[in-house]
Amino acid sequence: MTSSVVRQRFPGAVFVTGTDTGVGKTLVAAGLLRAAADRGLSTAACKPVAAGCEPGVEGWRNDDALLLMRHQTIGQSYAQINPVALRAAVAPHIAAAEEGVSVSVAQLATHCQRILAAQAGLTVIEGAGGWRVPVNDDETLADLARALALPVVLVVGMRLGCINHALLSAEAIRRDGLTLAGWVANRIDATMPVFDANLATLDARLGAPRLGLVPWLASLDIGAVAACLDLGPVIGGCGPIAN
Repeated sequence: MTSSVVRQRFPGAVFVTGTDTGVGKTLVAAGLLRAAADRGLSTAACKPVAAGCEPGVEGWRNDDALLLMRHQTIGQSYAQINPVALRAAVAPHIAAAEEGVSVSVAQLATHCQRILAAQAGLTVIEGAGGWRVPVNDDETLADLARALALPVVLVVGMRLGCINHALLSAEAIRRDGLTLAGWVANRIDATMPVFDANLATLDARLGAPRLGLVPWLASLDIGAVAACLDLGPVIGGCGPIAN
């Protein structure tokens, strides 16, 4: 596991992770970018590893990375936003092995540092899957978050089992020495039983501010997501943790 820590200070940056794959990390990441831009802040995004790409005239592209690209304001190229674009929609370390691609935390951290050095008003670094998703035989995306030493935003997909997944993720983030800056409840199951009771339990137990509740959306609407988010705890507490 990597032990390197970024010691530069950046004006505003967060690492977005989720309780699982398919819980709406990119939706929330794009919403954060839109909310910051609506407040007049410049924004930058990076999805260092994306697994699940389609061929295009300009190469392999991932829909999540393209969404982030559309909602950041500093005009980065696709390669800057998504340096490692893997074809198969499987765990990144498996997809990389199948393609003969070498991925390391040091490589990803160096790329992210270049994005952070642009000093946008808000920079959003988005992981893949959940907190402990491997990138190779020895390292995970949690190691990348640790190397960057950024506050973390946890996206909780509101469905049966989310309480356990959220509490374990929050525990792991803190044990890795990082700050849980906040969390977002994303209603991915429109018919989730006792939704309000689940939400109240997470509010009481996660020990971090809820940045918003994203309702179930029948279609993609980043403006609607942005309107649900409170940037106060994020903008106010951005930058690497003290070491």
